[in-house]
Amino acid sequence: MLEIDNSAAERALRAVALGRKNYLFAGSDCGGERAAAMYSLIGSAKLNSLDPEFYLRTVLSQIADHPISRIEELLPWNLAPSLQTQSSQAA
Repeated sequence: MLEIDNSAAERALRAVALGRKNYLFAGSDCGGERAAAMYSLIGSAKLNSLDPEFYLRTVLSQIADHPISRIEELLPWNLAPSLQTQSSQAA
């Protein structure tokens, strides 16, 4: 007999529930939108098996010199292969 367990689903939705509570205290609509954008970036990095802090640090260091016409290259799913090799070499 198998026990029914939904812990994985609950853990996956925990960030959504915490974010929803935090948006109430963002201070303004713009603050809430910025917080939602950050949660989205962090969540996308995690879904692409990237360390969110390492991903954001890399993007922030490259974005000033990066052409706006190629900004999609900095998205997590486009950077994932190169960042995974960099982070494994650093470890």
